[in-house]
Amino acid sequence: MPALAEILILHGHLPIEHLDEIMAMDETDESAVRSLVTRGVINDLQLARARAAQAGVPFIELVDYPVDRAAVALVSAATCRRYNVMPIALAPGKIVVAMVNPGDVFAIDDVRNASGLQVVAVVAERGDLLNAITRYHRADDELHDLTSTLESENNTVLTDAFSVAESSEDDAPIVRLVNLLVSQAIEDHASDIHIEPAERSVRVRYRIDGVLHEMQNAPKSIQNGMISRLKIMSDIDIAERRKPQDGRMSVNVDGRKIDLRVATLPTVWGEKVVMRILDNTNTSLDLRDLGLSQANGEIYKQSYSKPYGMILVTGPTGSGKSTTLYATLNAVARTEVNVITVEDPVEYRMAGINQVQVNPKAGLTFASALRSILRSDPDIVLLGEIRDHETAQIAIEASLTGHLVLSTLHTNDAPSAVTRLIEMDIEPFLVGSALDCVVAQRLARRLCERCKAPVFHTHEQLNALRFPVDPSQPVPQTWGPVGCSSCSNTGYRGRLALHEVMAVNEKIERLAVGRAASSDISAAATANGMRNLREDGWLKITAGLTSVEEIMRVVV
Repeated sequence: MPALAEILILHGHLPIEHLDEIMAMDETDESAVRSLVTRGVINDLQLARARAAQAGVPFIELVDYPVDRAAVALVSAATCRRYNVMPIALAPGKIVVAMVNPGDVFAIDDVRNASGLQVVAVVAERGDLLNAITRYHRADDELHDLTSTLESENNTVLTDAFSVAESSEDDAPIVRLVNLLVSQAIEDHASDIHIEPAERSVRVRYRIDGVLHEMQNAPKSIQNGMISRLKIMSDIDIAERRKPQDGRMSVNVDGRKIDLRVATLPTVWGEKVVMRILDNTNTSLDLRDLGLSQANGEIYKQSYSKPYGMILVTGPTGSGKSTTLYATLNAVARTEVNVITVEDPVEYRMAGINQVQVNPKAGLTFASALRSILRSDPDIVLLGEIRDHETAQIAIEASLTGHLVLSTLHTNDAPSAVTRLIEMDIEPFLVGSALDCVVAQRLARRLCERCKAPVFHTHEQLNALRFPVDPSQPVPQTWGPVGCSSCSNTGYRGRLALHEVMAVNEKIERLAVGRAASSDISAAATANGMRNLREDGWLKITAGLTSVEEIMRVVV
C-alpha cells in the first residue's frame, strides 16, 4: 500500500522537498502527515482524498449527499462521535459508512455489531463529517418525545419546584430535557438560550449568529419544573419568583467545560430564563483574527502600544466587546507588566493575569474594586464596563496617572463615547485628555462559502442605501445568501466584526472641552480618517464576506 506522503506528492498537494523531512521523522506515516496538516502545509480535504486513494475506496462530500436516515438510526450518536463515522446508505446486507480513517478496524467492528450488517467504508473530510454527525444526530426527536411524555403524564411531582430540588437523578425526564436543551444549543453554536413562558406553552429559542431561531415548544405543565431545574443548576433561589435573579453554571459537553451565565426575569406568564453560553474553547484571542482592516488595525495598534491612556470599546450587548478587549490584553500583556481586570462576570480566564470578580452583595463593586487595585501597582487595567460616574471618574484618573485602561461603554458609535462620559458628569477637559481611542463594534453574519451567489445592484440602489460607490466606476461585485444543508438553509455561517476606530486628536480634544455635539465630533473624526461602521461594512461586502442586507440589518 503506497504511503500517504507519496500519494500527496503524486497528486501535487505536497512539495517533494517535504519527503526527506517526513522520512527523517521518527513517526508513523499517519502521524507525520497529520503534523503537516497542523502546520498548514496541506489541508484536511487533501488528506482525506489521499486516504481514499490509499485505501482504494471512494471519496464523498456529505454536504449535498442524500443521506439515508434509516441508516443513520442504526448506529448511536455516541459511536459516531467516538470514531468519527457516519452511516449514509443501506444496501442488501450492507451499510455504507463515511469515515475519516477507513483503516480503523475497531470502528468498523463496532458499527457492524450495532447494525448487524457488513460495513462498506467510504472516506469523507473530517470537518464535513463532524458537521454531518451534528446535523443528523440532533436532539430534536428526543426532545419532542420527552415533552410529549411529560405532557401525557402531567406528573405533579415533576412540576413542583421543591420536588425537583430534592430529585437529582440524571435519568429523570425533566433533568434529561434540560440537559438536552443545553447540549443541543452548544452543538448548534448558539450564543444564548431563551426559555419564554407563554399563556399555553413554553417557547425555547436559540440565538445563532446573532439571530433568534425558535427551536422547541414545551407544554405549559412542565414550565415550573424546567425553570426550577435551571435555577438549581445555577445556584439561584428557587422559592423567589417575584424579582430578577442572576446565576452561573458549568456543563461538560464532549469533554469541554462550558460556562453559562443565567438570568431570570418575572413576566406575566411566569419566569423567563436567558442563558448566555460562554464557550471560550473556540474563541480566538488574537487581534489578527478580529477582522480589523489594515487602516483600522494601524490606528488601534498606535493606541494600545502606549503606556498610558484610555481605550474604550462600544456597542450593544453581544457585539463582541469582551473578545476585542481580551485580544488587546493578549497583545499587550507581558511578564514585565502587572495586568489586573475587574469584571462582572469573568468571561475569559487567562494565565498570568489577575482577574477580579465583582460581588455587589459583599460590597465589591466596580468602583470599590478599581480603587483597591490601583493600590496594587498595576500597569494595565481592564474594567468590564463603565456604568456610573464614580467608576468613570476613577478610570479617567487612572489613565491620567500612568496606567493603560481598557473598558467598554454602551453607545451607538465611537464619537458618542465622548459625550456619554461628559453626561456622566466627568469634566470635559479630563475626557479630552484621558481618552486616546474609541472602537465601535458590531457583529454581522458571514455568508456561507458553499452556497453564496452573486447579486447585482445598480448605482442608484447603493446610493439610496448610503454605500460609498463611485458613479463613474462599475458597480463592485456583491454576494447574497442562498441556503444549503451546510448552513441550515440560512445562507450564513459564522460571524464577522465591523469596526469604527476613532483616534482622539487635538481637534477632538478641543471639541470635548467645548461640549460639542457628537455629530461635530464625528465630522472631525471622519476628516481625520475615521471610517464609519457602514463604510467598513461595505469593505466586507465587496470582499464577499457578507451581504448588503446583513449590513443594513446591523448598522443604522
